[in-house]
Amino acid sequence: MKNFLILSTLSLFLFSSFKSDKPAYLLYNKDGKPVKYEKMLKQMEDADIVLFGELHDNPISHWLQLEITKDLYKQNGKNLVLGAEMFESDNQVIMDEYLSGKISNRNFEDEIRLWPNYETDYKPLVEFAKDSGLYFVATNVPRRYASLVNSKGFEGLEELSDEAKAFLPPLPVVYDSTLNCYASMMNMEGMGSHVTANFPKAQAIKDATMAHFILKNWEPGKVLLHYHGAYHSQNYESIYWYLKHEKPELKILTIHSVTQDDISELKEKNTVAADFTICVDEDMTRTR
Repeated sequence: MKNFLILSTLSLFLFSSFKSDKPAYLLYNKDGKPVKYEKMLKQMEDADIVLFGELHDNPISHWLQLEITKDLYKQNGKNLVLGAEMFESDNQVIMDEYLSGKISNRNFEDEIRLWPNYETDYKPLVEFAKDSGLYFVATNVPRRYASLVNSKGFEGLEELSDEAKAFLPPLPVVYDSTLNCYASMMNMEGMGSHVTANFPKAQAIKDATMAHFILKNWEPGKVLLHYHGAYHSQNYESIYWYLKHEKPELKILTIHSVTQDDISELKEKNTVAADFTICVDEDMTRTR
């Protein structure tokens, strides 16, 4: 009887502790079932490419990016390659010079066109790469060329010099306008007459460029971890689609990020968006 009372008291304590817990995030698999971080990490052992779709202003996204980077480095060592939307392909030389110690941090930050939240959110990743001797790929299209596509379509890229085309995927760019990630952009609320047939193409040139430079810097035996906005790999489209179009045999693991008012259960609309979804309390503070 005494043992029963002890067990009952312990069970009540554990249940009460669980009920009163306030986790900042929970992790779910593609089917909306809660999973442990360790299980996600285990699945990464078989991946060629890991696509991490972040919420740009969410500190949980950025913290987990750094934690996953550290853990993948433990698994793969120098066979880990990093890449990011936040750096444009024409700035690869500046990135290389900084990581190799040829230029100062001041010169790097003055010249590479940093995002406003670089200091808090992306600098830790760059510095980890520098300290660990990892290669870091600037994958995104130079923004001036995305603007060119928005105004002139993909045809505008053909007018560029051969030197400029080195920062782009091979032309002509493959494009599937029926993919939901692009088709839905034609009906975006609040855009009005600003939405033309070129608007989703400007998004596609970013996806195509990022996929191109991911593949250019990946080889068998390595794993490339890529950071980008959640939309760029959501529902296995965008970057994912371009990677698979070029190399169908690639093993790609996707991570998505969402916020909810209640994170105890993943909402149906947020399921099947990725292999793993980070669900963060929507009251979480923003990084900018």
